[in-house]
Order: sequence, then C-alpha cells, then structure tokens
Amino acid sequence: MSAEQHKVGLSSTEIAGLWTTYINDSMSICISKHFLHHANNEDVKPIIAKSMALSEQHLKEIAQILQKENCPIPVGFSDEDVNLNAPPLFFDLFPLSYVYGMSRMGLVSYGLFLSNVAREDIRSFFSQCLVSTKDLYNEAIQLFLTKGIYDRPPMIPYPDHVEFVSKKETFISKWFEQKRPLNVLELSEMFFNIERNYFGLVLLTGFIQVTKDETIQHYLKKGKDLAHKQIQFLNHTLIKEDLMGSIMVNSEVSTSTVSPFSDKLMMCLITMLNTQGVSFIGHALSVSSRIDLASEYLKLIPEILQYGKDGTDILIDRKWLEEPPHAPNRKELAKI
Repeated sequence: MSAEQHKVGLSSTEIAGLWTTYINDSMSICISKHFLHHANNEDVKPIIAKSMALSEQHLKEIAQILQKENCPIPVGFSDEDVNLNAPPLFFDLFPLSYVYGMSRMGLVSYGLFLSNVAREDIRSFFSQCLVSTKDLYNEAIQLFLTKGIYDRPPMIPYPDHVEFVSKKETFISKWFEQKRPLNVLELSEMFFNIERNYFGLVLLTGFIQVTKDETIQHYLKKGKDLAHKQIQFLNHTLIKEDLMGSIMVNSEVSTSTVSPFSDKLMMCLITMLNTQGVSFIGHALSVSSRIDLASEYLKLIPEILQYGKDGTDILIDRKWLEEPPHAPNRKELAKI
C-alpha cells in the first residue's frame, strides 16, 4: 500500500504541537507589531520584522493543516489584543532581547515537538520551524555581539587534564562538608536561569505599570517577587563562589502607563513563561549534584507551580483561557 493510500490522521501529540504553536505565534505577532511600530533602531527593525514574518507563516501553515483535517482553528490572539496607538513600553534594544529570549525557548519547544511527532508533513513543518528559529537565534546573538551587549556566562580557566570522581561525598557535597566548586553544568544552568528571570522582570515591570486591573496587577507583582527571589539565590551563590553575578544590560522600561496589550495577552504571556520556567528549573535540578543547589531548586518548583495555578485561575475566571483539544469523556458518553 502506498503512502498516498495509507493516510493517517493527526495524533494527539501532533495536534498538541500545532495548537500550542498557533497560540504562541499569534501572541508573538501582536507583540512584534508593537515593537515594529515604534522601532527606531535600524539594526533591530529587520530582526523584529523577520520574527513576525515567521510567526505569520506558521499560522498560515497550521491553519491549512487543520482545515484539511476538519479541525477547528484556534482563536489565539489578534489585532484586538494590541494597541498601536499606545506609546512604546520598552526602550529600543529590548525587542532584540525579546527575539533572543523567545527564539531560545522556541529551539527547545520545536526540538521537543519534532521528537514527538511521526506524520511526514508535521515532521517537515516542525523541522522548518526549528531551522528558521535557529537562524533567528543566531542573528540575535550576532547583533548582541556586534553591539557589545551580550552578557556572557561566567568564564573559568580551561581544564588541563581529565578527572574522574574519586570521593562520592565530595562530589555530592553533603550539608556538613565543604562544598566543591561549581561545575560547568551547574554554572550554565544558573546563568541562563538568571538571564531568563531578568527577561521576565522587564516584562513584569512594564505590565504592572500599564494594567489598570488590581487583581492582575497584584498577580504580576507576585511574579516579580518570585523572579527576584530566583535571581537573588542564583547570584548570591555565584558571588559566594567568587564568580561575578549576572546582570542584564538592556533592561529598561519606559515611563508609559498606556497599555499596548490586552490584559488577556499579558496574563497569557506571563503564564506561558512561568510554564517554561518549571521546565528550566527542573532541568537545572536534574544536572545539579550539589545538595545546596538541588535543595533550593526543589523549594522553588512548588512556588512556580502555585504561581502558575493562580494565573490559570484568573484566566478561567475571565474566560480568557482557550482550552486545548482533549479526548472525549467516555464516562459522560456512557451515561443513559
């Protein structure tokens, strides 16, 4: 039987990847429109435009796939969620940080989606997403380097020989023993979690400034406190190890109090970033063998999860949470 004759429908994993990508890219288009509308830096404009064009292409391709399968197209976000008449909320270089941060997360997400799908056209779609996002990420990094504003991870002397662990107690660094120096796996995770939280702080600072909803403002302030807590712990650990703490260079927010985005978009973006935060902290935990690091990560994960639940509750209360496609409730269907 030929591949043409044997047509397989979309699996739940394939629908999940397409649905998530559609929601996230429709949100990204709104944010890119605001950035592009106010962009004054001629070096940054093209990368914002490219990011928006990629998102628009993704929406078009996903809509075509779903229509062929007679699946509903998600609502996502639209021009109703962005106000181009609002003044710029962030300074000129933050859009570059946004493209960099979101493309980094996109590389992780698309890699995961690609590894979980099987149908040829869906594999092709996510393969293209991965390649184009990789190119966007590289362009953002190169522009950072050109402008001299890329905040590099901590540098250490090159190793001059290969070592094997000889003492289990020293490697794991129990509570009452002298802690060994941080290894490169732990340092890498710490740096990028600091960077990710600084990125979140900038967004949260801007969103707190422009929302007029007290409930949402209170929620965003809690998120800011949680991001500060993570940065403080990670930076303090680096400083104790005689390694300089990481500082984000272009983290300025304008003085505008007019929101360029709907409260729905701001809440959904922060909730999405919080979900990613759970994954990144979990990964940091998985490669950290020093007990002080592992213990702190274990404390943070429930707090991040609770913050995510609080955000989801607000989205549900406001009827802003678009429900992912789900399996039928067989128990309900079986009722007479």
